[in-house]
Parts: sequence; C-alpha cells; structure tokens
Amino acid sequence: MSVHFKKLALIGIGLIGSSIALAARRQGLVEVISIATRRQETLDEARELGLGDIYTLDAAEAVRGADLVILCAPVGAYAALAEAIGPHMEPGAILSDVGSVKEHVVRVVGPHVPQGVSFIPGHPIAGTEHSGPSAGFAELFAGRWCVLTPTQGVPQADTDRLVSFWQAMGSMVECMDAAHHDMVLAITSHIPHLVAYNIVGTVADLEAATQSEVIKFSASGFRDFTRIAASDPVMWRDVFLTNKDAVLEMLGRFSEDLSVLQRAVRNGDGAALETMFTRTRAIRRSIIDAGQETAAPDFGRPHETPPTPDVPFVREHGGGDDA
Repeated sequence: MSVHFKKLALIGIGLIGSSIALAARRQGLVEVISIATRRQETLDEARELGLGDIYTLDAAEAVRGADLVILCAPVGAYAALAEAIGPHMEPGAILSDVGSVKEHVVRVVGPHVPQGVSFIPGHPIAGTEHSGPSAGFAELFAGRWCVLTPTQGVPQADTDRLVSFWQAMGSMVECMDAAHHDMVLAITSHIPHLVAYNIVGTVADLEAATQSEVIKFSASGFRDFTRIAASDPVMWRDVFLTNKDAVLEMLGRFSEDLSVLQRAVRNGDGAALETMFTRTRAIRRSIIDAGQETAAPDFGRPHETPPTPDVPFVREHGGGDDA
C-alpha cells in the first residue's frame, strides 16, 4: 500500500522526530513538514539542518492543516500538548506519537482528541545514546520494530495508512493493545535501562582509584551499560513515572530471580548456576534467530545502517499478559 500525507506535523524534534523528518522526506511520504518545539535554540538547530518547511514555537500552529501529527516530545509533556493542539486538528487527520509507554498516552491524550481524528499511539523501538535534532538519521528505523496501539473506533484504513508510513521508512510493524505493550517493554527495555543506570551509578560512587580501573577495563561488559545509561535523562524519567505499575511488576520478578542467584553463589550451588545460565543462553539464541542482533555488543543500538526488510511486515497481536 503506497502512502502519502499532505502535511506532517512533528511536535518535538529530538533524535526520533528528526529521524522521522529525514526518512519521510527521503521516501517522499509527505509534501510539507511542520516542526514545533518549546525551545528557540532547538528550533533554530532544526532549521539550520533543513529538517522541515515550517518552524514554530506554537504547537497549535504546527498542526493546522496537518493530516498526520506525531508527538515526539517527552511523554510527560503529552497532556499539555494534547490540550493545546486538540482544538486545531483537522477532521480526518491521524494523531500518533513515539513514546515508550502507551497506556499513559491513551489516558492523557485520548480525552483531547477531537471527533473525526484517528488516535493511533506508536512506539518505534529504535534509538541511540545521542539526542537532539542533529542526532537523527534517515536509516534509524530500517529493520527495526515499530509497535502501534490503535484506540477503539479507529478506522482500519487509517491504521493501514500509518502501518504503511512506518514500513516505508524501513520498520517492521506490530499492532497490539497498550497494556500488553507496556508490560513487554517494561522487561525488554525499561528494566534494562534501570539496571544500567544503577550499575553506572554504583561506579560513580566508588573511590577514584577503583573507578578509574573500572573505566580502564570497561570493554569487559561495563561499556555496554554506559551506552544505555547515556540515554536522554528527561525521556527516561518520564518513562519510569508513567509506566510505574508494569515496571514495578517486572522489577519485582527480577529481584526475586536475583535473590535466587545470590543464594546459589553464596551456597556454592554450581548446578543451579549452570541451569540458569543454560536457560538464558537459549534466550540469546532466540534473539539472534529473530534477527534482532547487531555486530556491535551494545544492546542493539545501530552503528551502521541495518538492512531494510525486502518485504513489508506487519503483525497483528491480540495482547494480554500471557500472549
């Protein structure tokens, strides 16, 4: 299915927003790109990079006449943004986002979506440790998953249009309900980030001599945690505050499993350790088989352009905690 939008409004222009602008332009998916952000310095940077056609500090102005609006700001800002842009959105438009949590987005944005606008929250599972307009690149989404969580009553044709939009930028697309997304992402993304921030924070509290040795020998594994812990602190603050229930549920399970490992180490239980490590090795093989591995050992963050799928891929997922 070919896709084309007259005007794309990007509300926020960091790594993801700028990458969307570059990819959409390269693929000829939009005629006009309108960019809104709250800081003049960021807006000036986006203009210097030529990311759009219209630049404004007024989100309401940015969405006027847009048939696709994507919120690319930290999720903590969504409620105020939705209230500001809702009255100015065009009937027939699609409203989406790129946040790492989805139930919160539905809860705070949904009440401000006007009649006739299709609200389809989204989450491109792609990124680097860099942020800001200059961090974006058109290949960011190539070969990566994008999850869409269409809200009730959205016409299938509009969901199909947004699926095609992400596929045209190189993504594989899966549709699921918001609650299921948040539980899955809590363990695959949010908890690993929390662990990474904690490990790097522990090193920051070490004595200077020990800290320097950890940094010196970081290639043994610590280096990869620092890449995650270098991610945008505002974005991740909002993720943990808005996906609290799912994160705490998965963190509880993680803590219980960690206690089992701690007991095995204390008791010298080699059999228990080997059993655990064998199970986790199988998960690693599954990730490789699923094509989610990269050449660099850095939790999947791209260093070079990953391959774009030859055939567009979309999967419908019914959701549910045990799915």
